[in-house]
Amino acid sequence: MLLYRSAVWFAKGLREYTKSGYESASKDFIPDDLDVQVPGRAFMVTGGNSGIGKATAFEIARRGGTVHLVCRDENRAEGARGEIIRESGNQNIFLHIVDLSDPKTVWKFVENFKQEHTLNVLINNAGCMVNERELTEDGLEKNFATNTLGVYVLTTALIPVLEKEHDPRVVTVSSGGMLVQKLNTDDLQSERTAFDGTMVYAQNKRQQVVLTEQWARAHPTIHFSCMHPGWVDTPGVRLSMPGFHARLGARLRSEAQGADTVLWLALAPTAAVQPSGRFFQDRKPVPTHLPFARTSSSPAEEEKLIEILEELAQRFK
Repeated sequence: MLLYRSAVWFAKGLREYTKSGYESASKDFIPDDLDVQVPGRAFMVTGGNSGIGKATAFEIARRGGTVHLVCRDENRAEGARGEIIRESGNQNIFLHIVDLSDPKTVWKFVENFKQEHTLNVLINNAGCMVNERELTEDGLEKNFATNTLGVYVLTTALIPVLEKEHDPRVVTVSSGGMLVQKLNTDDLQSERTAFDGTMVYAQNKRQQVVLTEQWARAHPTIHFSCMHPGWVDTPGVRLSMPGFHARLGARLRSEAQGADTVLWLALAPTAAVQPSGRFFQDRKPVPTHLPFARTSSSPAEEEKLIEILEELAQRFK
């Protein structure tokens, strides 16, 4: 079944996820949707020092928004912050050094952040694809700790902050790769199966989609969404998937094209009209399952995911 899903997904990707797929889809975009200015609104972008995150942060800054970059590498992040300020002319760019794979650090960051700042939009962009099984200092598998638990802790901790503001939104950058995975709550940290970093990453991205749906139901005053940016030429793809990057080459999307739907979901008034909890690709809601792929999960499985994450989150609080 995994081979079937992967084959269908790759064929779909060649049609839709590449640069030509974006160019085709963009013919239906409404140009005025992103003709907005957002002074006075605050945006948090995780992983904002490179790739899609940096492209997103720059476009928000260019439109007058206050941007909080949440990054792990201070040197690279300082460079990105300086570049965004110079090119946008916006001085309201703040830098926070946080390792999302360390839940204790994430909790402490939010406690400090909410004492000094407001927040209208959270953009969960940071992620990793570690191709060998690696544990954090807390004994957590690195991909899961960053992509799933880190996103869970950061988002749930910031929900009370977001709920105080007008038009609050949470946008999570998932991946179309999640289409090949069914939610698996029995081995969240890849302890009992052969480790495949690409499939672990895809499972994490499936988990993010489920979380988005669950949060949307639990917190109706916040607009939650997740999205697939397409196949994008980013430093992360070049590092973690060199074979894929070499194979696709010039067919990969630019970082700006990958960031387009993130920006649309974070900024456009028309995006907030869409039902909360949906999965988007090129400014349109799309199915979260391939035909006949048997990747749907039961309410009990989804509730189990929440229970496990909440137990872990509280353990490190």
